[in-house]
Amino acid sequence: MLKDIFIGLSQNQLLINAAKKYGLRLGAQTVVAGTNLDEAIRSIKELNAHGISCTVDNLGEFVFNEKEARTAKEQILEVIQAIHERDVDAHISIKPTQLGLNIDYNLCLNNVREIAAKAKQYNLFVNIDMEDSSHLVPTFNLVDELSVEFENIGTVIQAYYHNAMEYLEKYQNYQIRIVKGAYKEPEDIAYQDKQDIDSNYIKLIEWHLLHGKFTSIATHDHHIINHVKRFVKKHRIPYDKFEFQMLYGFRKELQLKLAEEGYPFCTYVPFGNDWYGYFMRRLAERPQNLNLVAKQIFNKKTNTVLGVAAGAFILGRMTKSNKKKRK
Repeated sequence: MLKDIFIGLSQNQLLINAAKKYGLRLGAQTVVAGTNLDEAIRSIKELNAHGISCTVDNLGEFVFNEKEARTAKEQILEVIQAIHERDVDAHISIKPTQLGLNIDYNLCLNNVREIAAKAKQYNLFVNIDMEDSSHLVPTFNLVDELSVEFENIGTVIQAYYHNAMEYLEKYQNYQIRIVKGAYKEPEDIAYQDKQDIDSNYIKLIEWHLLHGKFTSIATHDHHIINHVKRFVKKHRIPYDKFEFQMLYGFRKELQLKLAEEGYPFCTYVPFGNDWYGYFMRRLAERPQNLNLVAKQIFNKKTNTVLGVAAGAFILGRMTKSNKKKRK
């Protein structure tokens, strides 16, 4: 139920608009690295100083007109240029829907191609993020087409899919980020139980560590991290074959600890005003994440449109659920 609530919140237009308007006053800076590129670069430099590399996400998705898609592309090109000129240790992550996938496949393909070409110019990696199941096949099609031209691209495998291993085997020679999955998917294509998802997640990680090109292990779960530590030691996996990844603002102490221990570490650094949907899906993916940032975002000083609306939305969902149970 809690996952459904956060997914619902991520799609609520009232809350999306309120988040854009009141973002910094809500404490958005705890979960995003700034609302503009200069702020993001400063955040990246701070992480770099601790031996942490970054993957940068210029937030935005589900664009529905060509002008917005091209604007998003230009913004991402600016990010690439800034990474090069500011000499920071970072690469980029992009979402196909932000670049026009819902408008026209070829529009999106050409936008991503231009981004990949610019990144290649500076020897930067481009990770093509995965979204919900309706975009799964076209996103893999993008990867297939662009990999003919570029070697600096990789993508994401979501562990909650029943056929995740099939995709992982197909793309074993790519740099792959393995995640659990953050969208609400039907049970005929995706695991619903946390234990099933965790089990498949570990299975995918172990297989790709042994057979893949490079594995980005994206999790905040210290139990899984400790499992991976033991696995790489037992199988003598070279440190240049994998990295741990976490989201900006989550489990900061653990991020620093892993970097200090010498493990390759990368922080997923989102920036921009369009942060709300991204954040709610992180909570849907792992509701325990709420505990990591709740004190910073939903504190006693927070009494805004977003806080009130979110509370009303959750209360409404819980009330409906209780009514159904009574029936």
